[in-house]
Amino acid sequence: MSFQLHKLYYGDYGESKNGAADISTQQTNKVEWPLWEVFIRSKQGLDHKHVGSLHAADAAMAIENARDVYTRRMEGVSIWVVESKHIHASNPDEAEALYDPANDKAYRHPTFYDLPDEVKYM
Repeated sequence: MSFQLHKLYYGDYGESKNGAADISTQQTNKVEWPLWEVFIRSKQGLDHKHVGSLHAADAAMAIENARDVYTRRMEGVSIWVVESKHIHASNPDEAEALYDPANDKAYRHPTFYDLPDEVKYM
């Protein structure tokens, strides 16, 4: 004797209810849209900041979706979208070896310079 289990989800109707097909057992060819990273510039002259991610079919759709999701209240003046697969990052576990050469170049650190009082936010 063998049993076949059919899992139904909210909104699914099995064969027993009005003759409707059980959609939880149907094969569907779902194609997942690529993931895009979204960067927004809040004011002219400032840097773009990463604000989140979204799925979209292409770059134009990603920009439109980013506008709708991340700038609903006029938070930005510029939007960048980058497909996530095109972003390459360093490994955090290898940070010490990656940044070690900069530690022996003390002249690159601004601790040796006197700044006038008029210079702020440096």
